[in-house]
Amino acid sequence: MEVLSSRMILRPGDHDRSVRFYRDTLGLAIHREFPGGTVFFLGQGLLEVSGTGSSGPSEDQMLWLQVRDAAESVRELRELGVEVLAEPERQPWGLIEGTVADPDGMRIVLVEVPPEHPLRSDVRQHP
Repeated sequence: MEVLSSRMILRPGDHDRSVRFYRDTLGLAIHREFPGGTVFFLGQGLLEVSGTGSSGPSEDQMLWLQVRDAAESVRELRELGVEVLAEPERQPWGLIEGTVADPDGMRIVLVEVPPEHPLRSDVRQHP
């Protein structure tokens, strides 16, 4: 199988409220809009908010967003009234992670990759 594109699809309880949250509060840029849906740029991926859901997000689902500064991002979102579920802290795997929630309770993990983390290492072989 060759994957050419991908996106996460959310079915919110209140479509307009969720579009405002992702567009205005998180500041995500719009990739495209269609009747009943909005697709946002999500770093190297896409997030589609479309239709209307009935059961809300599962505790087993979350969005993972890499940011430059997790503490600053959480602070800014708290000032905008976003529910903070976990303050940013360094995890055992070395990443700094804080968690907020969208209007339906979808957990959004804001991840900062510290300069010394292996994700920032050049793993290419050099002669």
